[in-house]
Amino acid sequence: METLRSSLTGSVGTVPTMGYLHEGHLSLVRRSVAGNDHTVAWIFVNPTQFGPNEDLAQYPRNEERDLKLLDAEGVDVVFIPAPDDVYPPGFDEWVEVRGSITERLEGAHRPGHFRGVTTVVARMFRIIQPHRAYFGRKDAQQLRVVEKMVEEQRLAVEIVAMPIVREEDGLAMSSRNVYLSPEERRAALVLSRALQLAEASVLAGETDAGRIRAKTEALIVAEPLASLDYVSVSDPRTFEELTTIDRPALLLVAARIGSTRLIDNVLLQPVLVIG
Repeated sequence: METLRSSLTGSVGTVPTMGYLHEGHLSLVRRSVAGNDHTVAWIFVNPTQFGPNEDLAQYPRNEERDLKLLDAEGVDVVFIPAPDDVYPPGFDEWVEVRGSITERLEGAHRPGHFRGVTTVVARMFRIIQPHRAYFGRKDAQQLRVVEKMVEEQRLAVEIVAMPIVREEDGLAMSSRNVYLSPEERRAALVLSRALQLAEASVLAGETDAGRIRAKTEALIVAEPLASLDYVSVSDPRTFEELTTIDRPALLLVAARIGSTRLIDNVLLQPVLVIG
């Protein structure tokens, strides 16, 4: 990989993925291809970001299909390391962001998850040496943690955040959507409906974060197949909970639909009163 990277002159963009690509991943790839001389995508189901009772073994994989999709989009290099290549025997070089940004929400529900993410991203950045890296906003907390890691490690990588890509009916695209049965797939729409309800409430003038949380929770828990993990209305940079929506706020939700855990979010923009 080092020899190959040295042959890539000009700007290099990278797209981190765990494979089983969907349109959300491909939107990142297209942005990278359009904005850089070369694009390096990686496919790596990172074991260190999965908990002991999570879906590492079952995570969907289709390397042949992924490679065809990436080739069609004009990707120059696809990096598919083995776990032992990334984490050799005796590995103990963790990269970790500490503080409330990693302790709440996903950090609380998935202990060790962010340490696994920041460690693998830092290692990949040092191998690939990209100028830019492209991440989707669906994993909003992860995106901010990666940004913080890059700041703290002083890595010369620009993090480019890209919009959430949704199915026509509003469901955020995720590789895990394949787990959903037809009934669960219909039930999963409660997440995007809850976000839309909250967004409409804020646009109508609601500024009480507690009432927004309560409305969102009530809609989700009313769905029999949904089991709620959390609803958060928080600051987009610190992920501290807000009491008043007097500035842009992130509404984040996480729930299990059947046995499949899904996350989603929307940026709430308060109405400005002039005069």
